[in-house]
Amino acid sequence: MKKDKIIFWTATTLIALFEGLLPALTSQTEMAKEGIRHLGYPEYFGNALVIFKVLGVLALIIPQIPNRLKEWAYAGFTFDFIFAAISHGAVDGINGDTFFPFIVLAVLMVSYVYHHKLLQAKTQS
Repeated sequence: MKKDKIIFWTATTLIALFEGLLPALTSQTEMAKEGIRHLGYPEYFGNALVIFKVLGVLALIIPQIPNRLKEWAYAGFTFDFIFAAISHGAVDGINGDTFFPFIVLAVLMVSYVYHHKLLQAKTQS
């Protein structure tokens, strides 16, 4: 069980850094705003995305949050990564930016699987 907790918290911390802290700290930079414009989205979409990313990260890392909300957060991040890959592929063609969201999605999947392993272990004890 200790190994499962370490894997869960490592993966979840990486998601929290990439999807919560980093966007919260950099969303108002000109580079971030240009990135949103480059993909064809209005600036307010980037702001809304950051708010939902931070809320999603909070849902994942706060143990007292109900599991149903955690499931919604996992689903929201999954859609975010898939649509990020589609957006980059549609605008810039197939390149590294297209596949990077899938790498982060793989980390999210590890967090999700181990979240459920920990839940199952908790209900069996």
